[in-house]
Amino acid sequence: MQNVVENKYNAPTEVRDIDIVNTLELEQLAKEIVPHGGYDYISGGSGDEYTLKQNIKSFNHKGILPRVLADVEHPDTATSILGHDIKAPFIMAPIAAHGLAHETKEAGTARGVAEFGTIMSISAYSGAKFEEIEKGLNGSPRWFQLYMSKDDELNKKIVDEAKQDGATAIILTADSTISGNREKDMRNKFVYPFGMPIVSRYLTGSGANMSLNNIYAQSKQKISPRDVKFLADYSGLPIIVKGIQAPEDALLAMGAGASGVWVSNHGGRQLDGAPGSFDTLEAISKAVAGRVPIIFDSGIRRGEHIFKALASGADVVAIGRPALYGLALGGWKGVKNVFDYFHTDLKRVMQLAGTQTVEDIKNTTLVDNK
Repeated sequence: MQNVVENKYNAPTEVRDIDIVNTLELEQLAKEIVPHGGYDYISGGSGDEYTLKQNIKSFNHKGILPRVLADVEHPDTATSILGHDIKAPFIMAPIAAHGLAHETKEAGTARGVAEFGTIMSISAYSGAKFEEIEKGLNGSPRWFQLYMSKDDELNKKIVDEAKQDGATAIILTADSTISGNREKDMRNKFVYPFGMPIVSRYLTGSGANMSLNNIYAQSKQKISPRDVKFLADYSGLPIIVKGIQAPEDALLAMGAGASGVWVSNHGGRQLDGAPGSFDTLEAISKAVAGRVPIIFDSGIRRGEHIFKALASGADVVAIGRPALYGLALGGWKGVKNVFDYFHTDLKRVMQLAGTQTVEDIKNTTLVDNK
């Protein structure tokens, strides 16, 4: 049963299919129905939002060369990562507090992702319990994203619960030891309108009526390769280090036992003035040299973006804000519609670029745009 605090936040409730011409337009449509503070939290970046904007613009630094006479029809988007066969080379990114977008919270997102046929990433800052999210997933694959507690015994308990819930990998978010300079949230005096049941055990409170700064302050600020090794040794699961933007950090993560590298600048929400995430991907890929899978996020809005990320070294990409906008506009059906859009758009790009399979995309050489 929702408490009084939660009922004060009037999240959208409608569940319906939505028409998508492109995912960029979903942001404005969501703005019209999501409460102002929640919308700014979801859509906003840090500082001047330079990096937020560069995440999308940076994809224009590379071009896809059209190919003809390539004998391609009905491109195949199927791929696999860390033992999971998935319908297309994209998954759901871990995002906090889906209840800001829709009353069904993470359970709604989970159902849309599961109905499409890919991996759900569950954030430790979820507003829903594991059991509620499972109702949406219905046994579909999931990874668990961890913001570490300062107490490793609590970290063990959270990892144990995630494993019991069926998580097949742990995502360690390493780029958010403090909150970025999120001026919109400060201006709105934004606080979460509902609790965070997974991490409430190490918060002084449930998470409800707490600011992001307050919550981050109670999480572990000092993240090092030792934490990667600790999680790998204790969990026995693949550890994916998220927030990598430098080749040196990718090498540190792998040296500590990481089974995957997640290239991301947190959607432009942390260090403003950093480059667009796509601009960092190629150098990281060269350093990783195929030894572990690379997941990429930050700025994916079109099939061309997915194609360019894969051609630059990513094995899969993760969808973030567009999925939450879909959730706001149509509940789980809206989430599935977003994933279906990316699937259709990627196949169109593959056809025009003369690529039959995901492996063909990875072997494609992009051109420099002037």
